[in-house]
Formats: sequence, C-alpha cells, structure tokens
Amino acid sequence: MRGSEADGPAPGAQRSTRIHVVSDVHGNTEALARAGDGADALVCLGDLVLFLDYADHSRGIFPDLFGEANADRIVALRTARRYDEARAFGRELWAGRDRNAEILSAVRRQYAELFAAFPTPTYATYGNVDVPHLWPEYARPGTTVLDGERVEIGGRVFGFVGGGLRTPMNTPYEISDEEYAAKVEALGPVDVLCSHIPPEVPELTYDTVARRFERGSRALLEAIRTTRPRYALFGHVHQPLVRRMRIGATECVNVGHFASTGKPWALTW
Repeated sequence: MRGSEADGPAPGAQRSTRIHVVSDVHGNTEALARAGDGADALVCLGDLVLFLDYADHSRGIFPDLFGEANADRIVALRTARRYDEARAFGRELWAGRDRNAEILSAVRRQYAELFAAFPTPTYATYGNVDVPHLWPEYARPGTTVLDGERVEIGGRVFGFVGGGLRTPMNTPYEISDEEYAAKVEALGPVDVLCSHIPPEVPELTYDTVARRFERGSRALLEAIRTTRPRYALFGHVHQPLVRRMRIGATECVNVGHFASTGKPWALTW
C-alpha cells in the first residue's frame, strides 16, 4: 500500500484500487465535482461549509450577511485571539436577527450544491464547522456518511471519526474529549484511520500562517500507537508545519486544504 499526490501509478505498475481523499472543502464546489476523477471512490474528511474565508473576506456566509468590512474586523479580532471582543462584536451584528434560522438557511444552500457535486461512491465524515443533523437531507444514494464507524473499501478497512474538539471558536460540531475518544475506541483496528482533526502531535497541529496550535486528538494518537493502522488521514490544519510524518508503523498525512488547492490526495494499493 502506498500514498501519493501523483496523478497516477508508476508506468508499468498494476493498479487495483485508487482512493482520492479531500478535507476542508469550504465551499469549493467546482473542484469537488472533479475530485473523484480517475478514482474508485472519494473520501471526504469534512468541513464542507464556508462560513468565512480568512484569505478572501468577501467569501462565505458571514460576509454575505454582514458585508466585507465587518468580515475584516471579525477576522482581525480572531487572529489576534481577542475572542471575547469577537463574540461581543458578533452579538452586536446579530441583534434583532434570528441567527440560527439565517445561518441554517445559508448552510442549506451550500449543502445542496456540495452534496450534488459528490461522485459515486463517496464516503464522508463531518468537520468541526459542519452541521451533522442536516446531512441526511442532502446525502444522495452513493454517499455514505460515517462517524465512529468502519467500512471496507477495496478490501481495506477504513474507520471514520468526525468533528472537532472544543475550542474558544465554538464551531458547530465540537464535542468533548471523552465523546471523541469513545468514537475512536469504537472503531477498533483499521487499515486507514480517517478523521477531520489530526492526532495530538505539535508538528501536525501547528498552523504556520495562523501562528497557533489547532486542537488535535490524544485519543487518535493513542489509537495510532496501539492499533498501528497503515495510514492516518486528516485535514483541519490548513497550513501545517509538517504535512506528513511517520508514527511507528503509521504514515500520518494531512491531505491538504482542498478549498485552496482543489486537488485531492491519492491513496493507491
């Protein structure tokens, strides 16, 4: 088994199964529609929704509702880690409006386009900015949603753990360390461990542009050390210090910030 970002197998090699893996789609519907080209299946590790693009403050649900200038301000507060001020500013903007209804309406519009772009078959789990209870409305036949569950793809066992751990950002699908660990434990041994967030390793959790550590999972790290999957695949950290490293027998891979690259990571065996 090997992983690569190449466009195809080496000349003369016999290809049995090719899986394309994406994470942090954040509204990139156009590239998502092509992400399964040439693959036997697509694996999506979550964060479909684009609430606010930190590289382009004109894109996302927030600027659509409140304008780019307010997006500039909220990004400045958050990147300065002035979270209390950011939350207070958000409350001012939402005063007199139905926050939940407006956000869910915008998320629904994005999900309608994104789920329609998924190829068949797709195996997907949630990211921390996703809204899990809406997914059953949009997942079509051919898209399998998994969270704390296993599936066999091409003779290999893939385990999926969705969501993120709790942070001051308070994104929609953050859960406790205990709940997350229970999902990891429920998987048991797998060939490929798929999650949205990385294991708790400094090199894998540090974002070099945001200049902060994102939350990684100690439970994932323990599972890697004890069950020794062939691969641990994840996203979440958009500009990691290290994209790929080995922990014992396991190759740990950040599959990339798909919203900006538009390119899936390829796993073949």
